[in-house]
Amino acid sequence: MKNQALLLPLLFLTISLMAQKNKKGGNDIPAFGKVEKADLEMKECDFDPKAEAVVLLDDGQLDYLVQSGIELKRRVRIKILSDKGLDWANIHLRYKSERNAQDITNIDAQTYNLDPAGNIVVTKVEKKLIYEKKLNKKYTEKVFTFPEVKVGSIVEYKFKHTGVGLMDWYFQRAIPVKFSRFTLDFPNEIEVITTPYCAGKYEEKSEDRNGRVSQTYTMINEPGFRDEPFIINEDYYRDRLEAKVIAYPIYGHRESRLVDWPKVIKFLMEEDDFGVQIKKNIPRTAELDAMLKNIADPYQKMKTIYKYVQDNMAWNEYLGIWASDGVKSAWKDKKGTVAEINLILVNLMRDADLNAHPVLVSTHDYGVVNTGDAGTYESPGFNQFNKVMAYVKVNEKVYVLDATQKGTPAHLVPPDVVMTEGMVIEKLETSEWGWHTLWSKDQLSKNIIQLIGVIDEQGKMKGDITITSYDYARIPRVSTAKKGKDKFTEKYLSEPGIVIDDVTFENLESDSLPLVQKIKFNQALNSSGDYRHFSVNVFSGLNTNPFVADSRYSDVFFGSNQSYLILGNFTVPEGYELETLPKNIKMIMPDTSITISRSSQFANNALLTKIQIEFKKPVFSAEEYPELQEFYKQLYSLLNEQFVIRKKVMQTNSTK
Repeated sequence: MKNQALLLPLLFLTISLMAQKNKKGGNDIPAFGKVEKADLEMKECDFDPKAEAVVLLDDGQLDYLVQSGIELKRRVRIKILSDKGLDWANIHLRYKSERNAQDITNIDAQTYNLDPAGNIVVTKVEKKLIYEKKLNKKYTEKVFTFPEVKVGSIVEYKFKHTGVGLMDWYFQRAIPVKFSRFTLDFPNEIEVITTPYCAGKYEEKSEDRNGRVSQTYTMINEPGFRDEPFIINEDYYRDRLEAKVIAYPIYGHRESRLVDWPKVIKFLMEEDDFGVQIKKNIPRTAELDAMLKNIADPYQKMKTIYKYVQDNMAWNEYLGIWASDGVKSAWKDKKGTVAEINLILVNLMRDADLNAHPVLVSTHDYGVVNTGDAGTYESPGFNQFNKVMAYVKVNEKVYVLDATQKGTPAHLVPPDVVMTEGMVIEKLETSEWGWHTLWSKDQLSKNIIQLIGVIDEQGKMKGDITITSYDYARIPRVSTAKKGKDKFTEKYLSEPGIVIDDVTFENLESDSLPLVQKIKFNQALNSSGDYRHFSVNVFSGLNTNPFVADSRYSDVFFGSNQSYLILGNFTVPEGYELETLPKNIKMIMPDTSITISRSSQFANNALLTKIQIEFKKPVFSAEEYPELQEFYKQLYSLLNEQFVIRKKVMQTNSTK
């Protein structure tokens, strides 16, 4: 960004932290190196007994220093409770190294153990064992491992983190946190606003002294944030308190740093590395001209340009919204950042008279965008986004395109941003800029599974399975299939007792047709005497109930509507019969968001079954979880019900 110097370091400062009430008032914490023997003798966390480790102390102070800017001093102490918890002795401290934006220094770390006599033994981490690891063009991390760590050890480290923007601060982690405290210390002239997003109670303390304001937030006994399936972003649900600078003095007068979205868009449209790049004249190649020459249909024209950029541009794996080297340079080199490639895509679309605009997005793993305006002290700003994509409207239908995702067809919203809010960028005087939900109810994750099985008298089944995968179900399967049959079998076709004899694919290279997977298999049925057992629910991806936890922090995020159809046709050997034909059944969630039906019939040694499941809602709130969990119990009970065949009982006639 060429006019970055115009942005003062505090312009888009966002500091995330979380807090909870501290019964001790937040002042009575042990000094670095001062460890209690009782903590070393601790066997489990009293408020989270299943934890493999517990953070005993997490203390940070963020200062604004006139001479050096933002400085965070942080100290962390962790107790190891099990073998699994040993991983917490491997430390990775990430910082933004691009353009020397941040740095981490003054690392001090040591391990504490008890010897056989009950004495505390301290083992320091040698400085030479702390090293830097480059993650990508944007981030680096300081890495070290504590020595002499075992179950029962305590590890402790402290460091200084300096630079603009700084890191988000979360008090809640995957393991429980016993005590967390965060302090902000800024001069009076710099106005800082804090907004809590905390499910638990927190203590807030403010102190004004010597021309500086100190704000402290504390939480205690914060349970670990366990892995929850189908979550859009863990950080969004963890307790936190966001802080931002809203004003500071410049040349004797108060300068407000609050911005609204129109100001952000105006800035972006005038920015050399963004808005100016949209207006660049990208020369079409003779090859592309020839491909477009006889295409009149706007949709086909869009697909052709999209596929051409996908095939001819290499992504350098650099994320962000800035075309730092420029779209012309990237076009010439046939390689660029995600922003450069997708701004090239927008340019080429516009040159072909298509209604195309850049859209700023935040991928699921990057975070959930706050769409609020400045009047509520929310956080308008481009730092919330980590990608720019193309937003194209054709015949009143919207398409979202990311040319760096070579496996995503034009008709699907890219999976990493589906069901998120995107900011379309365009001149303010038009009506085309603004927020849009990147989702379509017509785009499904859909699988049709057709099983044909023949069971012999020895209780072995042989047969064929055809799986047809559409839209979001298709994308990951295509990606895995292209890695080879073994990889595909390992990921999608591994079930106990089933042997895969062969796998073939159809439509692997077509982005407009479903992926067809044809599988030949054999299976030794579970047997008990004259009885044989088997299930029709195979290779559906619905074998294990993901919602067994009694409680949940986060919303359940599927991203798209879903559809499953399982059709079975089984031939039973002569002399066998179906013990009991399961009842035909239909279940519906109270809000009709999920339906499941099952029907079956048996005649002439043939069993025909049909199971159909429809999800008509992509997100379920955490408040809806108890109802969803109960429905899933019934769903999996139905899915995993066994069909049982047995030898017929022979009838005999007796005479006197």
